[in-house]
Amino acid sequence: ATRTKSVDVERADSGIGQMPARKWRNRASETLSSLQAWEAHRPCTDCGERDLPVETDVQNCNQRRADLCEKCRKRRMERKESVLEFVNTEASYGEDLRIIKEEFYLPMQTAGLLSQEQLLGIFSNIQELIDLNENFLEILQEEIDQAFDQGDDDLMTVCIGEIFLEFVNMLPAFQTYCLQQSSSVNMLNALEKEKELLRIFLNVSQNDNTALRRMNLRSFLMAPLQRVTKYPLLLSRIIKTTTEYHPDHGNLREAKSRIESHLEHINMKTKQEGNTWTLRSFRQDSKKKREVINIEMRETALKTVGWLREETRFVMEGSLQLAQPPDGQWVKKGSKTLKFQNMQVLLLVNMKRVSESSLESAEPGPVKDAVLVLIRDKNNGKFHLLREPLRLSNCIVSTDPDCDDTFELIEIRREAFVFRDSDRARTHHWFRQIRRYSRELGSWKKRRNALPNIMISTPHTRP
Repeated sequence: ATRTKSVDVERADSGIGQMPARKWRNRASETLSSLQAWEAHRPCTDCGERDLPVETDVQNCNQRRADLCEKCRKRRMERKESVLEFVNTEASYGEDLRIIKEEFYLPMQTAGLLSQEQLLGIFSNIQELIDLNENFLEILQEEIDQAFDQGDDDLMTVCIGEIFLEFVNMLPAFQTYCLQQSSSVNMLNALEKEKELLRIFLNVSQNDNTALRRMNLRSFLMAPLQRVTKYPLLLSRIIKTTTEYHPDHGNLREAKSRIESHLEHINMKTKQEGNTWTLRSFRQDSKKKREVINIEMRETALKTVGWLREETRFVMEGSLQLAQPPDGQWVKKGSKTLKFQNMQVLLLVNMKRVSESSLESAEPGPVKDAVLVLIRDKNNGKFHLLREPLRLSNCIVSTDPDCDDTFELIEIRREAFVFRDSDRARTHHWFRQIRRYSRELGSWKKRRNALPNIMISTPHTRP
């Protein structure tokens, strides 16, 4: 009896009282209602819209809300289709390249139907395009497989724009092929009329080789041209279905701009060479013209220095004012006494490859060389070099507090140049970048921090 009474007393006096307990139950009920109300009006994870549709969970026989509104769900589906279209068409393009090599090039080479020079004239740099396609497609397929393995069925983690920018060096390879296309077709037509065995081989291949899908060699040779002009369209479709908050949105737009600029550059080069055909017409605006000019200047600079494209990095480029002082006393007289001229300047750095594959996305290696390329403004539609490139391994870069709007570059035992930009801050940025790479080259510079001293015998050295 005592135990029962104590239990009753304990139950009556344990926990919270009657009024607090009622309030707690009411508060818990309100909290549950609030959670249910929030669940009923949870925003869409993509656009933030509310009032999402209700999905039926057959397995649990109850209802749950979707995480996406109908509009965003449709957009994700369209984006997935666009991404898969990009990858699948890249694979189809690679198959056409393989057919060109294995069904035409190699048999013609083995049978001795054409000389090596004639084969090169017809097929151009087809092997380079094959290598680029294989590496590009491998990375794309790895991204797709990884997304599916991680449960990303909508492929939202696949960043086509970022991958495209990593392989932007494939665009000059397309340019080389496209510019030779007209002469390649003309050579093929002439050789087919001249060589009967070649004509028989091409006819038999088209009619009897099932891998060719009854297409002739000329149709396959057009594959790279068709592919490079399709990139802007495919990227536009992905951009249209990618929200601006997606991390790849900016990369997609930049990739589209880069490929369109290269197409414009190719069209411009074909006109300069007297060809009538063009890849594709684009709206001409000031920004696009500047991008095309930059591409042309880069091509001129690369051709001048003779470096491999994959080992070259363009650190800075733009317009600078340049003057050549007659003596080393110009600082005392002031920069106003100098005669400046506008010049296009490109700072190029040659980096050692870390691995044998030039397409691996790895950190750049040590600096092998660095140059400044000085280009005059266009005259008669062409760029002209002011002089041979200035190798920073043989130059000293310095500035003077009395002339902080300029900096001086002295080529040992040769010439001196004074540079400035219309914007003082950008002048300082040019100075820091050029000085940085000049210090990395030449053991004699490292010993004295790349500063001029009395050991340098040049008439332009400052006192």
